[in-house]
Amino acid sequence: MGKKYQLAITGSFIATENGKYFNRAFFVFPEGKIQYADKRHLFSMGGENNFFSQGNEKMIVNYCGFNICILVCYDIRFPVWSRNIENEYDFLIYVANFPERRISDWDTLLKARAIENQVYVCGLNRIGKDGAGIGYNGHSVLLDFKANTLLSYPENETSIQTFEIETAPLKLYRDKFSVWRDADKFEIKKFG
Repeated sequence: MGKKYQLAITGSFIATENGKYFNRAFFVFPEGKIQYADKRHLFSMGGENNFFSQGNEKMIVNYCGFNICILVCYDIRFPVWSRNIENEYDFLIYVANFPERRISDWDTLLKARAIENQVYVCGLNRIGKDGAGIGYNGHSVLLDFKANTLLSYPENETSIQTFEIETAPLKLYRDKFSVWRDADKFEIKKFG
């Protein structure tokens, strides 16, 4: 589809490798190149850690002049993992299964990640019910680097919308309000 329509596609799926299962984020470029990284933070309260293995790398891709970081669902609750050190990325995408009963957390955390990292943020969340009867109501959104809503999607409805974002306003904002220069330098050690 990416080749046919000359667009990139991102999301996540269940992957298996060497007898292990991963919640894998992917980015498919229009020419067919694929990059991926596995979800770092497994939702132990839902038993995800009993079935899936943890990832240990962040995926940052360059596409259309943007450096884009793609993370999965529960990773949103761990700001050190998404920390944008030295402006390594401009756009943060979360693909998620965030339940309706915690949707206000989702809304707030997306805004926090936009503000603290000085990036555009896109949160893509599912709708409907899962096999356990848990409800999901969407709240997919595109935010600017100040957490202003650029696009929002109707609750409990599928929708296709487009919005054009640019790097110039982001760079200008980062130059004028350069909090990123004072950020702590975290080192996340790889394991496993």
